Amino acid sequence: MDTLFRTPFLDIFKQGGVDRDIRMMVAEGALGLRAEELRLTLEYLLTDPDPEIAHTAEATLLAVRAGDAAAAQPYVPPEPDPEPEENLTPEEKEKKKQSTLQKIAALNPAQRLALAMKGTREERAVLIRDPNKIVAVAVLSSPKITETEVTSIAKMASISEEILRIIGNTRAWMKSYTVTSALVKNPKTPIAVSMNLLQRLNEKDLKMLTSDRNIPDVVRTAARKKLSPVK
Repeated sequence: MDTLFRTPFLDIFKQGGVDRDIRMMVAEGALGLRAEELRLTLEYLLTDPDPEIAHTAEATLLAVRAGDAAAAQPYVPPEPDPEPEENLTPEEKEKKKQSTLQKIAALNPAQRLALAMKGTREERAVLIRDPNKIVAVAVLSSPKITETEVTSIAKMASISEEILRIIGNTRAWMKSYTVTSALVKNPKTPIAVSMNLLQRLNEKDLKMLTSDRNIPDVVRTAARKKLSPVK
């Protein structure tokens, strides 16, 4: 296996304790993972203690290596544009939210995992807070997730520190200034992540940090120091 390429989704598998039905779902290539993430996870499952899972992963991996990606990964249709929130009444918004929550509450972990990969924006916004870490991480692995969604997640004070750390350590998302800025301004973001990202912020955002009492003192102090040369 290529040890130089890692994904949070694969890291959770390596930690152990993933339910059998979830492992089998991944072995079957039924989630629509991105190509490299799928290949690496399948390679890991070749050594699964369950012979059926290992055999299934091997068959799927052969299909992937043969270039038959369509056979290994079900088609994930593009997500339709959601109805603008401003077009909904408060009652309609609440009804829509409760409908989504009820739908998700009725699902088992494997079904929630599949929904995290293939569901709607509203469903991902709920599942990113799922107590089962692999479900939350699957939201970040979804091929349907957008930069706008990641920015919104990076702003959430109710999200787990682990999810914020994953975002901060994902190179593709750190190319976005809006995601970077949202992370540093989130008081829940691990201090080490915020400190590493401070150098990327512009003067305006650094000044905002120096007066934000919700941000850890060490981050505010570091922001002041970075501003001092331009004062």
